[in-house]
Amino acid sequence: MANPATVPEPVSTQPSWLAASRSIRPGTSLVKWSGRPRTMAVTAGMSASAGGLSLDIPDQVRKTVIADGNESWLDELPGVVDSLAQEWSLMIGSSFAGGHAALVVEVRLLDGTPAVLKIGVPGRDVGQEATVLRLANGGGCAKLLGEDVGRQALLLERLGAPMYDIVADPVSRHNLLCEVAVRLWRPIGPDIDLPTGAKLAEQYAGRLPRLWEQAGRPCSPATVADALDCMNRRRLAHDDRSAVLVHGDIHEMNALQASDGSYKLIDPAGLRAEPACDLGTIVRCNPDLGDDLWARAEQLASRTGVDATAIWEWGTIHRVVSGVYACSIGFQPFGDLLLAEADRLTA
Repeated sequence: MANPATVPEPVSTQPSWLAASRSIRPGTSLVKWSGRPRTMAVTAGMSASAGGLSLDIPDQVRKTVIADGNESWLDELPGVVDSLAQEWSLMIGSSFAGGHAALVVEVRLLDGTPAVLKIGVPGRDVGQEATVLRLANGGGCAKLLGEDVGRQALLLERLGAPMYDIVADPVSRHNLLCEVAVRLWRPIGPDIDLPTGAKLAEQYAGRLPRLWEQAGRPCSPATVADALDCMNRRRLAHDDRSAVLVHGDIHEMNALQASDGSYKLIDPAGLRAEPACDLGTIVRCNPDLGDDLWARAEQLASRTGVDATAIWEWGTIHRVVSGVYACSIGFQPFGDLLLAEADRLTA
């Protein structure tokens, strides 16, 4: 089970900056090897191999692993994938690009059903994600088909294109994201091993000032103070009796189209929190859109019955923490755009 103290990454791939990088890497073909379906990568990208299996490992995954001092994991990875392929009877296909915290590979089940194999990099525990997906059972999130938390592996329903690629109008995307969030929310009690929104706010409050200094103070002190005030209020507002299962990082690239035309979420951080925590990420989205963010918060409130002030405060938290974190890792222009908006709101 997940560690309740685990803090989700405060920034995620955003469509305006990485839309081109999230496509499936081309150039791999399925071949038979030792009586089992295998993949032979023929791309020019970085790859690792063992026992005849060759994997195309996206640059961002490789960089993350090396930066964390876990380069040996890259050497072991083909063997892990090969073992999982045998145990789950998988045909291994191409790697997906765009993420940094997991190797994500397209696969097919023995009956030909398309699926996705996800293996978390060292230090990125997938146990919390597995808990969320088990609780959701395909409602609002991709369906969990198999798990091996010991090897940080999840087998998931394969979905289609991200909402960002299908729905052109940002306001329509916000409404659709709201709908898929509501489908996911369900009451869960303190017996479920997920961190609370209060714990997240508390840990962000401890982390933000240090991260702000390390990033070179990329926003005003008033912006940091505003975010810290919001964190304190949301921490105090937490109530286990009304907490629901929330995703924790809802945006247009984390919502993929299902076979019935609806959308399902991927990569849940997973929290027991007030629903406003999820709606706040929708307020954070699209820092270059130029709309009235308070009006956006009020619209989300009217659609869900969730308090607009709570939505606004979670939006502030997500905006500032994500912006400072993005600046600290050079994820631009996303970080600068978020913090410019945050500074404008506190000026």
